[in-house]
Amino acid sequence: MTMKLKRKKVPASDVAIAARTRRHTLGDRLRELRKAKGWTLSKVSEMTGLAPSTLSKVENKQISLTYDNLAKLADGLRIDLADLFTPETIQATTGRRSITRLKEGRTLESANYIHTYSAAELSRKALVPIVTEVKAKTLEVFGELNRHAGEEWLYVLEGSVVFHSEFYEPVTMETGDSLYFDATMGHAIVRGSDNKPARTISVISRNAPGPAMGKRD
Repeated sequence: MTMKLKRKKVPASDVAIAARTRRHTLGDRLRELRKAKGWTLSKVSEMTGLAPSTLSKVENKQISLTYDNLAKLADGLRIDLADLFTPETIQATTGRRSITRLKEGRTLESANYIHTYSAAELSRKALVPIVTEVKAKTLEVFGELNRHAGEEWLYVLEGSVVFHSEFYEPVTMETGDSLYFDATMGHAIVRGSDNKPARTISVISRNAPGPAMGKRD
């Protein structure tokens, strides 16, 4: 007698969330959130510190945002970072898990980085994991240093990078090297070699978000 093993099914709710996460771009979500509150681009600019022209380009899918500007946007709107990726976030804080398969993360490309966010649908995460392809080849090309709340752990997955910061001399990091730093310090990561790809993984601590959007003091 041959027994058939039943294949475990992924909960329908998880499938639905994953589908919605793939459909919504950052521009779609920003426009959706803004219009739900009747806010103009100028109003959102006042709340977040991001220029109206930048916000307009995001909504029209002309540019994306690096982590530091995503954090500014979420904090200014008083929402969780996950709400910028999907309208259906998972908010439970115990017993939850999120599996991000290869090529299933939420990818945002800026001038200097291609960031792929794992567990993007989890709201109120204490940590934000990001796999990054480093694009900029020099600090001059990179431009202004990034800075954001929290602390960050950086690990070089492939190639080599040069870590620049406002308080320390530049340091070259090879595959397998790691660095832990205060992310409020201005910092930039550029390629260590012009001709070779460079990839890193970062884990960023995330401060607890404020009250829900619109509930401002």
